[in-house]
Amino acid sequence: MAHTETRTGRSASKKRLFGSSRKSIALMIAAFRGWRRTVARRSALADLTPDQLNDIGHPEAHRPALDIKAGLMTNLMSMR
Repeated sequence: MAHTETRTGRSASKKRLFGSSRKSIALMIAAFRGWRRTVARRSALADLTPDQLNDIGHPEAHRPALDIKAGLMTNLMSMR
C-alpha cells in the first residue's frame, strides 16, 4: 500500500483568492480617489474666469455659446 500524507491548513487557492480580493479592493479605492480628484479639479476650473485661466496657463474652458443671427426676432414675430 502506498504511503500518503494528509495536509491540514489553508489551500493555495484560498490564499490567492484572499490576496486577489485585497488587490481589487485597493484598485477600486484608488479609482474612486482619482475620480474624486478629477471632479474637484473640474469644478475648481469651472469657477475661474477666463483671465484667471490665462494666468495659470490653462486654455479657456469650453462653455456653451448661443449664436443668434441678426433679424431672428423679426422673422419669428412675422411668423406669428
